Amino acid sequence: MKARGMRLVALESRTFRVSTLSLFLALFAAGSASALGSPEQRRVCTPDVYRLCAGEIPNVKAIIACLRRQKGNLSVACAAVFDQ
Repeated sequence: MKARGMRLVALESRTFRVSTLSLFLALFAAGSASALGSPEQRRVCTPDVYRLCAGEIPNVKAIIACLRRQKGNLSVACAAVFDQ
């Protein structure tokens, strides 16, 4: 029974992270940076959000600031989005 409860907690945690990231991407595209408005641009930056700024989720403004601070560590594709 204990293992089942732990799996449920892990699933809920993963679901929360995915839904939070989805919300971040929607808000990010809608108003924060028009450069990240297209689905392709959001797709290329999503791994960088998880890799560099996961601790900032769900704070959209903090994620954007984090990505800008981490510009030197961004993937080439995501850095190109911020250069536009």
